[in-house]
Amino acid sequence: MLQGMARKRRRRELRDWSVYVLRCAGGALYTGIAKDVEERLRKHRAGRGAAYTRSHLPVELVYRETQMTRTEALVREAGIKRLPKPKKEALVSKGTRKP
Repeated sequence: MLQGMARKRRRRELRDWSVYVLRCAGGALYTGIAKDVEERLRKHRAGRGAAYTRSHLPVELVYRETQMTRTEALVREAGIKRLPKPKKEALVSKGTRKP
């Protein structure tokens, strides 16, 4: 019983990952995951993020989903990346989401 409760607590504590979407120069949308989205955004803006964003500055945070495990965030990131641009734009227009 206590082990099960401890496992649930650990799982809940590990829900510190987020999926985020940046709008890059030229209007392109970049999707990534991070534990600390604000810090990751600072890195992108400083040219120390992903190679794509380094060459498409400036970037703006336009969407975020929070409270996920790393695995959930990776799966959701892949799902967003597969969306056609009009569907990504529709998602972005809805704003930040907390599960």
